[in-house]
Amino acid sequence: MTPEAQTLSVELHGTPSLRRTLSFYDLVIYGLAYVSPFAPLQTIGFVWKASNGLIVLAYILGAICMYFTAKSYAVMTATVPTAGSVYGFARHALGPFAGFLAGWMILLDYLLIPAYIYVLMAVAMVDLIPQVDRAACILLLAAVTLGINWFGVTVTSRVNLLSVAAQLLILGILLAFSLMALYSGKATGALTLQPVFDPGLFHAQNIFAATSICVMSFLGFDAISTLSEEVKDNDRRVVGRAIVTVLVLAAALFAFVSWVLGNLLVGFQIKDLAAASYELAEWSIGPWASIGLAWATATIVGFTNALPMQVGVARILYAMGRDRQLPGVLARIHPKYGTPYVGMLLTTGLSLAVALAMRYRMDELVSLVNFGALSGFLLLHVSVLVLFWFKGRTRQWFAHLLVPLAGIIVVLAVMSGMGTLAMTLGVTWLIAGAIYGLVLHARNRDTLTI
Repeated sequence: MTPEAQTLSVELHGTPSLRRTLSFYDLVIYGLAYVSPFAPLQTIGFVWKASNGLIVLAYILGAICMYFTAKSYAVMTATVPTAGSVYGFARHALGPFAGFLAGWMILLDYLLIPAYIYVLMAVAMVDLIPQVDRAACILLLAAVTLGINWFGVTVTSRVNLLSVAAQLLILGILLAFSLMALYSGKATGALTLQPVFDPGLFHAQNIFAATSICVMSFLGFDAISTLSEEVKDNDRRVVGRAIVTVLVLAAALFAFVSWVLGNLLVGFQIKDLAAASYELAEWSIGPWASIGLAWATATIVGFTNALPMQVGVARILYAMGRDRQLPGVLARIHPKYGTPYVGMLLTTGLSLAVALAMRYRMDELVSLVNFGALSGFLLLHVSVLVLFWFKGRTRQWFAHLLVPLAGIIVVLAVMSGMGTLAMTLGVTWLIAGAIYGLVLHARNRDTLTI
């Protein structure tokens, strides 16, 4: 009998709960699929422009920013293994109201990332078939991802494995031809350190702005924490190990990809920032490379990268619904497949609506996603600091004091480089959440239940 066919365990008041079927390997693949090896290609034009050409430096700083966050996630998942991720951590460390705000802010990230992927796929499809409208592509992708995720996380993990393998293969081919183009005389003519650091191009504000965009490429390792209640044998350490592993692998890959392509971009004129990778592939390698990359993005990346994203946000809603922070119907588990199907239906609808509304405003969508993620990370670091250093008095200087403090400083620095629109809309979302949280408190719906 397969894990998905096993009888549902009963852990909370006799109600069906999420099934424990995932191993360390499954979590790493899930994280890599969420992050996507193609991630640097999707925002390379925006990062190049924002960083003034220092694209590798921006990705390195993004990785450093995420390192502190990954360590804090690892600490918290070992102590509070909950499907609610940052929501559950802050709820237990800082109290119900702060926990709700953490969940509310991370929802801004998790709800909008699938919308971003829907738009990204639509851009690729329209580049291939101009007659197809972006809206039609978005609707198709949303339907396919919902259909696959409906049948359980084990089915999703198998699709994730195929997706990651295919992306790495295609990326390897692209980089090989890009290196050939460089050493045949294109752009800098070799791998130089210009995209890493150039005193004449360095401006702190530009780098922080670029780093705030790069952060989105790393988002995904944190979503592994949403699967804490589905890990085999309830091993609390395995989630933290998977989170750090995915970040290290992604950082190394992104730094190399941005180094190669950054050298090719020197002197290249980008017409459409959203389609920069396709334009660069056509100029440096040939039309066939641009077409092949667009097809890979539209199919392999587009149809599979949204899968783990849909999984993560549905489990945030599941945890918040279970705790009565959102309507309890969101905590319903499918009796056959063991999935939070109501949450999946709702999040698919919301992500679809956002994608359709912002299908021609991808840069603004990126900024909004990052505001939600960084706000959640900020409360994560505060949770570690309060729970272990102040309340627990563990005196583990590195993990419980230095890491969260450094994480707070880095997150605030990156947020300082975000655009006015993202800050305005993000703060508006925060205020709306605070008001709703006060309503929950007034109705006595904010007591800890788990």
